[in-house]
Amino acid sequence: MKPEFSRLVRLSAEPREVTLEATPAECAALARRFGILGVASVSAGLRIVPEPGGSWRARGRLLARVEQACVVTLEPVSQAVDAPLDLRILEEGAEPADDDPDSPDEIESQGGQVELGEAVAEQLSLALDPYPRAEGAELPPMDPAEEPETPAAQPNPFAALAKLRQG
Repeated sequence: MKPEFSRLVRLSAEPREVTLEATPAECAALARRFGILGVASVSAGLRIVPEPGGSWRARGRLLARVEQACVVTLEPVSQAVDAPLDLRILEEGAEPADDDPDSPDEIESQGGQVELGEAVAEQLSLALDPYPRAEGAELPPMDPAEEPETPAAQPNPFAALAKLRQG
């Protein structure tokens, strides 16, 4: 299945600058994929530099404009995303080996190319605010009379089984 935002980039032995921009159709497809109201724009500027051992490093910035539903009012909330990008591109056949969450994300190349559009889309999904809130939106105060009561302690259903095992 082809990603919503696909950009195959040829890798080379020389450092290079790459700019990726999503089309309006790709932005709409990304909004559907992420389950948000809209994606107005997505772009990334990356510098790809070869590293010793056959890998490459891609660093740059992700810029996007998105619209999400407020978690309180469900009204549209527009947000600007400006996030750093740091990716390690592995040579074909190399398995990701770094489990450190602070290390750059590792993606595999194929046939001397790398799918950077999908990598940028994944980074955008991670950069989205998980709880967007419209300015001034607050949850209504809870009425103490409506507070749920703590359920009474109920017997453990496995206690009867434990008695049978002992018996």
